[in-house]
Amino acid sequence: MLYLVHMIVNIPATLAPEEAARIKADEKAYSQQLQHAGRWPHLWRVVGEYANYSVFDVDSNDELHDTLSKLPLFPFMKITVTPLAKHPSSIV
Repeated sequence: MLYLVHMIVNIPATLAPEEAARIKADEKAYSQQLQHAGRWPHLWRVVGEYANYSVFDVDSNDELHDTLSKLPLFPFMKITVTPLAKHPSSIV
């Protein structure tokens, strides 16, 4: 199943810079692991924002929730999920 996921990150200014750097490094490693596994095939930065639009390819709503909740930046994110279905006019 494909999902369009919009993530907006808001790390509090009170978080120690070293801790923020560690969390971001963990986030990068986890996200790249998911990308290599084919579960996160598209990741796009939103220009001018600390946000992204991503496409996830997972088997269920529960798997997506589990995947997103394991993101190290999850506690600092606002996430919107849109399930996707094949468009009848699509040639792909």
